[in-house]
Amino acid sequence: MFFVKFIPTFPVLHRATFVFRDCARTLLLNAIAIGSLYLGPKDAVAKGETLWHLAHTAIATSWQNLITHRGEYDACEGVQLVITAVLGQVYGTLSKNRAIRTTSQAFHSLGFVWARRSGMFDSEPFDLSSVPSLDAPEAEKERQWRTWVSREIQQRALLAHYMLDGLISQMSGEPTSVRHATNQLRLPSSEAAFEASTANEWISIMRSTSAAETTSFRTILRQLFRPSIEKRWIDTPLSAFSYKVILEGLQSLISDDDTEETAVGVPTRSEVRHALNQVYESVTTNSSLSCNDRLETLLRWHSICLDTVIDSSLLCRNLCSRYEITQYIWRNAEPSKSSMDLVSWVATPAARSALLHAMAIQELVEQLPRGRAHAIHMPSSLFSAATVYSVFTLAGQPVLQIPCTVVWQDVLSSGRQPTSNSYLSLSELSTSSQMLLHETDTLRYIHGDVLYGSSGTSRNLLYELNSIHKLFRCLYAQWGIAFDMENVVEQWIGICH
Repeated sequence: MFFVKFIPTFPVLHRATFVFRDCARTLLLNAIAIGSLYLGPKDAVAKGETLWHLAHTAIATSWQNLITHRGEYDACEGVQLVITAVLGQVYGTLSKNRAIRTTSQAFHSLGFVWARRSGMFDSEPFDLSSVPSLDAPEAEKERQWRTWVSREIQQRALLAHYMLDGLISQMSGEPTSVRHATNQLRLPSSEAAFEASTANEWISIMRSTSAAETTSFRTILRQLFRPSIEKRWIDTPLSAFSYKVILEGLQSLISDDDTEETAVGVPTRSEVRHALNQVYESVTTNSSLSCNDRLETLLRWHSICLDTVIDSSLLCRNLCSRYEITQYIWRNAEPSKSSMDLVSWVATPAARSALLHAMAIQELVEQLPRGRAHAIHMPSSLFSAATVYSVFTLAGQPVLQIPCTVVWQDVLSSGRQPTSNSYLSLSELSTSSQMLLHETDTLRYIHGDVLYGSSGTSRNLLYELNSIHKLFRCLYAQWGIAFDMENVVEQWIGICH
């Protein structure tokens, strides 16, 4: 179940070359623990937690020995320890067991520490000139294939830690363990090459693709904030895995930015939204992405966009505090720092933008096939959407008119600039009128205009909230944290009635 259900949504291990007897026992324990989440028996979760505890104890007490392990094709020591940490973090972060979640958050930075100690960040990438021809000896083809797979797994394990670092930072309310904007790792290979099941298939794919040197994530993130060169990377056929690393880099910049005062060297949220616009253009025009990969990527994209207009964890804490609901999802903050007028907020353009993103999140989750409903960021994204729905409903706006078609570039770049002069010249009046004539339904909605006729559609947020409540019941079979989320949503629904 681990390779059938989990790996397609989080490709960090290679099924075709995976050999159980060559793996560290701690890695196997965490893999089996994750696989147990997809089994039917009621005691599967309890057994999975036991396996996770065994692996965690072994790592905590014997990591000095585990870090010296080096596989036959590994570029350096410690690769399996870092992979083990990735799997343990995934299981722990999304566990139903709150003690496991807390432990996972406390230890989540160790993966980076072990990777640096082992020299994984300094390992030379696989030399593409070493890809053999199809008529090379079978032993040579097999050796080069397995060497490439080992390098690719090492690369993906490191990138997976960046992805988890962003997710854990968002959920814990703590800063990221590393600076994502300085990530010098290069883009991983294509999913087609990584999913190849034979050496010949791998060779055919590698020889049919360009051998140009791949860029680093640091370069891409830098280009996103430099308008003169930002278009240079958009045509690059990135994988869903790469997009998620880029998105977590942008998420880390949001978490570094205090809405009251931006820190030195940190882009403003407006600049981050502009960068997200570029990512959206790339994702939607990338023909190499499968339909499911595009849906999963856009799901995380909308969740991060929502956080650029309002901190969803702050919104949840305020809502729960106001109605005296105990929640165990987000870190509790000081009341003095988290107080906000929710009724006034729903009347703002930011709230209407957040609502559009929340609705998109729900639609994307409903579009994903059941076999792909296991993305690690799905529970938190869906809970953010439920939070926005609840705030609107409890603020007295359960039924709303929204645009039939949303132009997401307008959502991120919206902002009607008021004039400082009460009187307009004829030329200014003409320009203003032309802008209003060309204004999309999306912009009119965000600005607070009423949508009439075919330009708008009615949505009942209480009905949608009940739909999300049912989705959580499907999710917590795999990700136990959805159980706590479902409990909070159920209480919100009870207050709404």
